[in-house]
Amino acid sequence: MTQTNNRLFDEIGRLMNDAAGAAQGVKREIDGVVRSQAEKILRDLDLVKREEFEAFKEMVRLTREENEALKARIAALEARQGGGSEPPTALA
Repeated sequence: MTQTNNRLFDEIGRLMNDAAGAAQGVKREIDGVVRSQAEKILRDLDLVKREEFEAFKEMVRLTREENEALKARIAALEARQGGGSEPPTALA
C-alpha cells in the first residue's frame, strides 16, 4: 500500500510538473502574440522614434538660434543705415 501511495504521489508530481511546463509554454506563446500585435499597432500609428524626435528638437533649437542671430544682424545693418524702417524704393 505504501508503495502504491508513493507511485500515486510520483505520478501526481509528474503531472503537476508537466502542467507547469505547459502553462509556461502557453504564457510564452501568449506573450509573443501580444508583443507582435502591440508592435503592429505601434507601427500602424506611425509614431516617431525617440532618437528621431531628439534629432528634430536639436535642429529646431539650432534654427531658432540662427534666426535670432540673423535678426540681430539685420537690426544692426538697419541701424547703420539710419533707421532702416523705411521700405526700399523701387527703381522705375
